[in-house]
Amino acid sequence: MTSKQVRPLDGAVRTAAGAVRPLSGIRITGGLLHDWQRRNSRATIPHTIEQLRAAGNVANLSRLLEDDPAPYRGRYPFLDTDLYKTLEGLAYELGDGDTSAREFFDEVVGLLERVQAGDGYLNSFFQDPEAAKKPWEDLAWGHELYNLGHLIQAAVAANRRMGDDRLLRVATRFADLAADRFGQSGVCGHPEVEMALVELYRETGERRYLTLAAAFVDRRGTGQMEHRIFPAEYFQDHVPLRELPSVTGHAVRMAYLAAGAADVFLETGDRSLFETLERLWDDMVATKLYVTGGLGSRHSDEAIGDRYELPSERAYTETCAAIGVMQWAWRMFLASGAAKYLDVFERVLYNAYAVGLSAEGTAFFYDNPLQRRPDHAQRSGSEDGGEPLRRAWFTCPCCPPNIVRWMAQLADYVAAERDGAVLITTYTQAEIRTAELDLAMETAYPWDGDVRIAVERAPEGPYGLVLRVPGWAGNVTVTVNGEPCRAPESGGWLTLHRTWSPGDEVRLTLPMPVRAHGSHPHLDATRGALSLARGPIVYCVEQHDSPQAPVDDLLVGAHDVVNAHTERRDEAVVLRLEADAAPPPSAELYPELPLHEALPETRVVATFVPYFLWGNRGPQAMRVWVRTPWTNGKKAS
Repeated sequence: MTSKQVRPLDGAVRTAAGAVRPLSGIRITGGLLHDWQRRNSRATIPHTIEQLRAAGNVANLSRLLEDDPAPYRGRYPFLDTDLYKTLEGLAYELGDGDTSAREFFDEVVGLLERVQAGDGYLNSFFQDPEAAKKPWEDLAWGHELYNLGHLIQAAVAANRRMGDDRLLRVATRFADLAADRFGQSGVCGHPEVEMALVELYRETGERRYLTLAAAFVDRRGTGQMEHRIFPAEYFQDHVPLRELPSVTGHAVRMAYLAAGAADVFLETGDRSLFETLERLWDDMVATKLYVTGGLGSRHSDEAIGDRYELPSERAYTETCAAIGVMQWAWRMFLASGAAKYLDVFERVLYNAYAVGLSAEGTAFFYDNPLQRRPDHAQRSGSEDGGEPLRRAWFTCPCCPPNIVRWMAQLADYVAAERDGAVLITTYTQAEIRTAELDLAMETAYPWDGDVRIAVERAPEGPYGLVLRVPGWAGNVTVTVNGEPCRAPESGGWLTLHRTWSPGDEVRLTLPMPVRAHGSHPHLDATRGALSLARGPIVYCVEQHDSPQAPVDDLLVGAHDVVNAHTERRDEAVVLRLEADAAPPPSAELYPELPLHEALPETRVVATFVPYFLWGNRGPQAMRVWVRTPWTNGKKAS
């Protein structure tokens, strides 16, 4: 990738001097993220295109060209967005030279050009003359502005990455219609268009798009939306955003709203907006985010629960919410330069997001629990009458194409820049090209904490190379050309500022011992349990890897964690450890607690695998949180 590819999709381009800015000249060249992107190109994208055709998403557009169109296919009015998200991912693939999906891209873009209404309106559900509702009749549930948002993001990606402005012309006409219609009032039931309108402003310079995005953020919670089925809290519409006490309601809506508001701040400098978002973020991380980075604990309304309401087996943590949290995190990083947002970004990326896709790349989780019990109804195949752990597609297929587009643009989140410095935000094997500095990064991260960065081109004078130190990392060392460097760490960053020469090499070492994490005492669901992590990876144990005892009976103590060792398995690092197996429990649901000594445990061996890999080997029990006799570092009595 070279500088011809303008800039990443999520980027502030009008921020003040010294602010953090995204980079576009980045290419991931190896390692786990590269493997994921190759799988995306070779498996997930072809599968997604096949499913979009089979489900009728393409036909929903083409039928509008017929005199007697067939009925709209699908239950929901927002299925065009699945095409738009896929097109956004394809814009990255085509921009990088992969032309395998060019025919599909051109076909869908051509259809959109032809079916768009004369006034710019575009929605295959509401443009149907037999539709039960008229355009703009149901802003709470119609998702028309949500559709527009994903169309804009695909259009901006195509224009930036491919130099193809066809979609941009389509999206701009629709956006102009929305700006005319909603300039004074109205708000969509599903936030998303806010991010897109800011991006369209960045691409075109038309301030009316930014103004509309800011208005949509501020109108929520002012009584402009009709609430049905779910209460106002579901839509984050019970109070204005600046008065919201905590993240709440539908998890995807919440994350998208916050990300859009962060974009508005990046362009307007509205400090009260940033302070609101920082307060909401800190509260979310402290009380409402799963250890995997997943957001959303309630199935009934795909919503965020109360503080510390984080049940493992009922965790919803929708894959789209994981992407939304990463979008919010990245924008908060751009707004502040704070490494804490990238720590969460990384945790979500390798856990709550990655688990949504199967190892072969053609089956998906919609919700992502942290525990499966032995008698859970989901099965590995239809031969036993159950459903697969992951599915090829969904009635509401928002997650699969969202995975496609996010996977395609991972390089946008490897590094950023500010005046006089490059900031390394995500460690992976990559080439980084900036106006001042060219770097080649080599690492086996996240499996290994050894990172080597070679300088290939440098400016004449001093320049900064700023390295992120993950919050989990301790005893970090850094050398330049083999010599120890005493760069002070500040706020999660190591800053190397010097005059560089081609051939210079920086080596960062991030030790990766196995860690045990407990949970807050108010988090009842995981009291008396621990989870294991190494580097950014959260681990789980599947029954496949605990042949000597049920996973529900494993007892992992401090000494077990200290003595755990790592092994390579199928290109991943797994944890192998000895643990105690508790004796069989009483058959009573609520037995009287004995006053005598408990029965002795037996020692067994279990293997913990990365959480994102669970569910690829069939339907057996799984746990992220396992029982422990260890409480605050001491043996429980």
